Amino acid sequence: MAVDQEFLLELKYRNDVESVIGGYVNLKRRGSNLVGLCPFHNEKTPSFTVYPENGSYYCFGCGAGGDVITFIRQAENLDYMEAVRLLADRAGLQIPETGYDASMQRMKATVLELNREAARYFHANLLAPAGKPALDYLLDRQLRMSTIRRFGLGYAPDGWDGLLNHLKAKGYQEQDMLVADLIGRSRRGGYYDRFRKRVMFPIIDLRGGVIAFGGRILPGEEGAKYMNSSDTPVFKKSRNMFALNFAKNAGGERMILAEGYMDVISLHQAGFTNAVAALGTAFTAEQARLLSRYTKEVVVTLDADAAGQKATDRAMDILSGVGLGVRVLRIPDGKDPDEFIKKNGSSRFSALLDGAIGDVEYKLFMAGKDLDIETNEGRLTYLKRAAAVLAGMGDSIAMDLYAGRLADKFGVSKTAILAEAARAAKQENRRRQKKEFRALTAPKPGAPPEERQYMRAAGAEEEILSILMRNPDYLEYVKERLSPADFVTGFHKRVFEAVTEVLETGRVFELSLLSGRFTPEEMGRIAGMQNRVLSQETAKTALNDCIRVIVEEKEKLDAHKAGELPDGEWEAELRRLREKKQRGI
Repeated sequence: MAVDQEFLLELKYRNDVESVIGGYVNLKRRGSNLVGLCPFHNEKTPSFTVYPENGSYYCFGCGAGGDVITFIRQAENLDYMEAVRLLADRAGLQIPETGYDASMQRMKATVLELNREAARYFHANLLAPAGKPALDYLLDRQLRMSTIRRFGLGYAPDGWDGLLNHLKAKGYQEQDMLVADLIGRSRRGGYYDRFRKRVMFPIIDLRGGVIAFGGRILPGEEGAKYMNSSDTPVFKKSRNMFALNFAKNAGGERMILAEGYMDVISLHQAGFTNAVAALGTAFTAEQARLLSRYTKEVVVTLDADAAGQKATDRAMDILSGVGLGVRVLRIPDGKDPDEFIKKNGSSRFSALLDGAIGDVEYKLFMAGKDLDIETNEGRLTYLKRAAAVLAGMGDSIAMDLYAGRLADKFGVSKTAILAEAARAAKQENRRRQKKEFRALTAPKPGAPPEERQYMRAAGAEEEILSILMRNPDYLEYVKERLSPADFVTGFHKRVFEAVTEVLETGRVFELSLLSGRFTPEEMGRIAGMQNRVLSQETAKTALNDCIRVIVEEKEKLDAHKAGELPDGEWEAELRRLREKKQRGI
């Protein structure tokens, strides 16, 4: 949809990029810009930069970038108009309705209706005679019927088309069921139920809508232990959490991050209604941001095996990156919360929670888990690892405190530990700077084949666009020497046309005026161009060099195409190219 440009500019000014993104990312000022851990990929060193001056953001690690509308699209998994509406509501603005396409909204409403009906179907099957194996499994896990009803648990019976026929009888179409990922399509073109012979866990969003399902295979049956809905118009697993619809109302300032569905349900039944879990995927920054709206601290209680420890490390980094306090619960004998509560009761588990250790203590503990610190070699290795932990703290007072503790415990000077931490921090900073430099100079990941094929032209095109975004007064100079047809790559041609259109209105270039015409991924590339480091003193020289490169590369391409023309036509084409060169174009 085309939204009035004046409205878009007002939307941008009413939703400044620093305050909007600051609600999702823990930002720290670095000069005139702000930096933080990227919410769109996992990282330990900040490569996500916000540019308040031009209202944009860009991640040097994954290439995400754009304006405030693009950020909301990515952070909230919204389409363009949904993001505009959210920001308009935030600013108290009324959106011009002309031309609004509501087809996506209708599709989302249909998927939610389908999921609600599917949840009713699964729950009814659990209570029917055919669902007895699944109900027995849940009761054997000591779940009460009140808990089963509260979470809307169900059963997908054996058979290929039970849900399919049920939904068809309700008047729904197979195509919509496919979009909702409730059914699949066979190679022969037939349809079948996606979930069969599984205990079903409805996934409910914060508004109470059923957005997806998780299915657990019954003991003794063959197949993957868990099957989860794929992403749909209403569901993205990396941006939702199981049981957050209940946990957000639990009160207090602490939430528990558990491993899976059954752990969470058992915790809720035991009275710990502030427990949540990720959804069949690694914990993500989007999920951490979601939690940060409802709590100040998260206690991580994941499996004690190697994979669980790795997941714990990842979750701690992500949670602290969005400004949440983090503690780690280490359950004796490597048990999960469900096992521990059944054996020891809720009060003992509550005491464990109160004794959960902070993220720094946990990292220091894990740093020595595989070492014999009774030997000089083991102690030296541990202290170097511990110094690296301190280097990542970002709090000089806390760093000094922990360095003192380590010095007392191991009989070394605090000065030496702090010096080693400073060295580790400096080394990590150099690594980050190299990463940013590589991101700025390397070919863009996922670039179209034509850009990889014509790298010289693509690089020159990108430089021209960067200069124009920063120096609108060069537009006429460029237009006298280049037309959109001279651009070798389709993407840069589209951007050139869009930038030209904006600048010809007399406006200063604003990313927000482009965000409705490009995908979030494309906006990331455009934001990268806009925020390239350019020397204003040499901009005109660089512009001329890039124009020359584009003309040369276009001539080579045209000459190659001319050579493939039928006899008689290529001579006319070569004559045209010769005349063009003589005119200095």
